[in-house]
Amino acid sequence: MSSNNDTIGKTLTVTILLCVICSVVVSAAAVMLKPKQVANKDLDRKSNILAAAGIADPSKSVDELFKQITTRYVDLDSGKFVEAPVANYDARKAAKDPQLGEKLGRSEDIASIKYQAKVMPVYLVESGDGSIEKVILPVHGYGLWSTLYGFLALEGDLNTVVGLGFYSHAETPGLGGEVDNPLWKALWPGKKVYADDTSDPEIHLVKGSVDPSTPNAEYKVDALSGATLTSNGVTHLIQFWMGKNGYAPFLNNLRAGEA
Repeated sequence: MSSNNDTIGKTLTVTILLCVICSVVVSAAAVMLKPKQVANKDLDRKSNILAAAGIADPSKSVDELFKQITTRYVDLDSGKFVEAPVANYDARKAAKDPQLGEKLGRSEDIASIKYQAKVMPVYLVESGDGSIEKVILPVHGYGLWSTLYGFLALEGDLNTVVGLGFYSHAETPGLGGEVDNPLWKALWPGKKVYADDTSDPEIHLVKGSVDPSTPNAEYKVDALSGATLTSNGVTHLIQFWMGKNGYAPFLNNLRAGEA
């Protein structure tokens, strides 16, 4: 009589071997694909910075276009340029590092980000004589369902908006998700961030369509239809990052040639 091969022990052995083999394959694939994933993430970051800055040329690659941009780092407290705190600095990770970030108080955290990196990257487009043509600033804050991450670009006057774009969020498609709508993003260029006080931003979203002939229309942008909380979130994140706890000290120093 032949022996029974369908024993519990043999079944478990085969199962364990299959799990081990699959784990090895998955781990090896993850290691092999890591450099490509990092490269794709960097390419996506560059693409979004270029889009916010309104820099596009179909005949050139993203890397070629990005040669126009200089990456610098800014200490938010002093508003001064500094060196990157660590190699391969990631501001999102740094925000929760006790040495590189800080927890925000409820009263100052209007963007609902909880933690903020002490040093942020900024991206500059400079002319041949060294003057600044555009500044691209990373911004983020909470909407309705998620934290929106994006870039706000300013003209060389450090007040006029070139563009705003979000590269990561989980807002409701067709409502808050309309932050991705090119028609809505087209409302931002030409808007002004500050009025007289260059530490307190005036720009904000308002319900309905902004009539260009109304007073202070340059500081107003149409809110997202049916997405009040996401619209409020965009206002709060812009006002936070362009305010005294964000980039305002840096921009003031840059205007004065003291950054």
